[in-house]
Amino acid sequence: MIVIINPNSTVSMTEAMLATAQKTCPQTQIEAWTSHDGPPAIQGPADHTLCIPPLLKLVAKASEQEARAIIIGCSDDTGLVEARAIADCPVIGIGQAAYHMAALTGPRFSVVTTLEVSVPILFQNVHDLGFGGYLAKVRASGVPVLALEEDADRAAERVLAEIAHAQAEDDIQSVVLGCAGMSHIPARASSDIRVRLIDGVVAAARFGAFL
Repeated sequence: MIVIINPNSTVSMTEAMLATAQKTCPQTQIEAWTSHDGPPAIQGPADHTLCIPPLLKLVAKASEQEARAIIIGCSDDTGLVEARAIADCPVIGIGQAAYHMAALTGPRFSVVTTLEVSVPILFQNVHDLGFGGYLAKVRASGVPVLALEEDADRAAERVLAEIAHAQAEDDIQSVVLGCAGMSHIPARASSDIRVRLIDGVVAAARFGAFL
């Protein structure tokens, strides 16, 4: 069993991640849990700090239930180091998984995320994971996390516009979608988007299925 843990308390985002993972790996048993004591969205360092204690309780529970892998469903890779310290199975961050996948597709990628407050976090994560040499730029679309669901059409338009800027300006082969709530973006991309779009939930599910 693979357990996806959503560090925020928005159940619809948990359900969307589960649907994406099950579609990606239909032969794999996957569950998705919501951290109901977490903030509604993780946008910046304050939310990051708030969500870690309840997240780690769920990590411990998944480990006790003998999960074969745990996926942290936040592109910030929230609590990933702390989770690995207490889990008896591999713990995969969707950001980390996406960067690995991007590095396999070509020598350069950019990240398109939600708000500017997330840019320094993702930038540092990419470098800490050893992918700094592959990174062209971390870009903010200006779309709040919850707007990806509450105003999906407009949010997708803004995210895709930023992806188009990255394609035109960054000399890249792929764009990492820097939020767990962006799983609907690839299906909305037109043929004008020629770079590969990498969803961290898809990447993490694929890695988890092979562990």
